[in-house]
Amino acid sequence: MTGRLNSAQPYALGLFRIIVGLLFACHGAASLFGVLGGAMGGGTVPAGTWPGWYAAVIQLVGGTLVALGLGTRAAAFIASGSMAYAYFKVHQPEALWPLQNGGEPSAMFCWAMLLLVFTGSGALGLDRLFAARGESKAEHPVASASATEREPAAA
Repeated sequence: MTGRLNSAQPYALGLFRIIVGLLFACHGAASLFGVLGGAMGGGTVPAGTWPGWYAAVIQLVGGTLVALGLGTRAAAFIASGSMAYAYFKVHQPEALWPLQNGGEPSAMFCWAMLLLVFTGSGALGLDRLFAARGESKAEHPVASASATEREPAAA
């Protein structure tokens, strides 16, 4: 059973990444565009306000990149840091425990994104697609360059 679970691990991780990224991006879209109920029960965050608008941009862009699996580790690192900031600056001063201070989403997103920093995108991510293309180009050098290297110049 362990072997079957291990073989499915990249796909489970890829699905985890997609879901977490989409949920994170939805928070940003709600705050920036007022969709899905808007920010904090309705409306949008005023453009350029600190830290709400910047957090929403990080959520939308970072969540989209994570969901696509494009630059996953870097996007997840920035997203995790923004959620740590949100938790300690906004929620934690209200009460110690996330259940008491309303910081559960921030804490969960922080740790989920931090996990993706260390695991990478898993299967089904654009990171892997581009990495595979880069490897195939490295294995097959350009024909014209290799032809000139193989034939010595006539004296």
